[in-house]
Amino acid sequence: MSSRESPLVAPHPSPGGEARRLSNYVGGNWRTSADRWLEDVDPASGEVTAMVPLSGAVDVDVAVAAARAAQPGWRAVAPQRRARAVMALREALWGHRDEIARLVTEDMGKTLDDARGEVLRGIESTEAACAIPHLLKGEGLEGVATGVDVDLVRQPVGVVAAITPFNFPAMIPLWFLPFAIACGNTFVLKPSERDPRPSERIFELINEIDEIPAGVCNLLHGAHDAVNGLLDHPEVDAISFVGRATTARHVSERSAATGKRCQALGGAKNSLVVMPDADLAKAVPAIMGSAFGAAGQRCLAGSVAVLVGDQARQDEVRDALTAAAAELRVGSGAAEGTDVCPLVSPEARERIVDALDRAEAADVEMVADGRGVDPGPAGTMLGPTIVEALNPEAEVAREELFGPLLTLVRVADLDRALEFVNGSRYGNAGSVFTSSGEAARRYRYGVEAGMIGVNVGVAAPVAWFPFSGWKDSLDGDLHANGRDAVEFYTRKKVVTSRWQ
Repeated sequence: MSSRESPLVAPHPSPGGEARRLSNYVGGNWRTSADRWLEDVDPASGEVTAMVPLSGAVDVDVAVAAARAAQPGWRAVAPQRRARAVMALREALWGHRDEIARLVTEDMGKTLDDARGEVLRGIESTEAACAIPHLLKGEGLEGVATGVDVDLVRQPVGVVAAITPFNFPAMIPLWFLPFAIACGNTFVLKPSERDPRPSERIFELINEIDEIPAGVCNLLHGAHDAVNGLLDHPEVDAISFVGRATTARHVSERSAATGKRCQALGGAKNSLVVMPDADLAKAVPAIMGSAFGAAGQRCLAGSVAVLVGDQARQDEVRDALTAAAAELRVGSGAAEGTDVCPLVSPEARERIVDALDRAEAADVEMVADGRGVDPGPAGTMLGPTIVEALNPEAEVAREELFGPLLTLVRVADLDRALEFVNGSRYGNAGSVFTSSGEAARRYRYGVEAGMIGVNVGVAAPVAWFPFSGWKDSLDGDLHANGRDAVEFYTRKKVVTSRWQ
């Protein structure tokens, strides 16, 4: 059992009790100097579950200083011992996976089954980082000249920080933290201020892991001031970010101004191409899950269905999708049988409704309208919505709206489908539904996106492969997870030696 300081408040509030105040975790201690707080609200019920400190410059300085002080000692720990520390984290996460999933549902709103899947994905990323002794191995070549040998070794970057979004409050922090510390870096996490409790629970578990010394992992709550403080701080060597494309560009540019290494994963507008020979019995459920799972609040959500073929076949697919959407149940993520969970906030609902109102006034036909669903006690419920874009360049067909909205676009053939898909400024993911190997190969060869599904609705790669967005879906060269994570969190050093 760790001898570090316990949280300043009880880990979980009593039912009906006053919302607890969250704390930063810095240098092995729970602390905060914030004088401003933000309410953490359950998006299903509207109840305040916690108060989030809005950390400022002093808090950023303290967190980064703790990470900097711990880095030389952590770097000196043997890679196999760092792997054991990450394995200890994996065991703690596994033992508390259901508890963390419940916090994800309460804070973010997604269904409990979806939340469990998210936590398991985060555990998989942690497991992948346990292979770090193998992944860190360098290269060598002897005898490049008389008595001269050359070796390439990998060394940690130093102090690294991650700024993570609301839609995967457990998984995305675990994309970064395990690989970062396994590579010998120390780490500062700034989770979304909208749903920070899953991250805080993960850090409570880290607090009890003796193999992870104080200062190696640090948690900093907050909003814009904390983000910009990390981007500007001269002692932060690298930044990992996931969020909107506009924010990713801001993060990338501001990080570059202070010479930081940066990976900034941005937005998406993913298309699902439905070929005339697609098996609709399998394709339609996959499209429903892709478009409406987590209320569409996923950067891998399929938000456009590109219907290929003659009008009769396109109408058949449209009717099948419309009938399936009508069967989906909207409600609290904690309720049994919910298919479409609440949006993260009433502001998110208003933003999507405004976009639908604009679309309806332009060249869009409403096929299934979810605006009539009772918004619920928190004002966050929106039913599954399907629109047909009569203009393929309409906002609903081209811009990321992050809600339970599926846009239909009709094209004559696969060439026109690829032309439409590749016309997007995003390149995160895409899928094709077909019974033809030739069509699948043509699609995967020609589509301009980094993660491709064939008869798969959500083309999410497992943690041993990188999360490979293209175009405006990534600012930077290296992705999250897989070997890209090791490349990002290490620097290569080439040593040339002469001994005779």
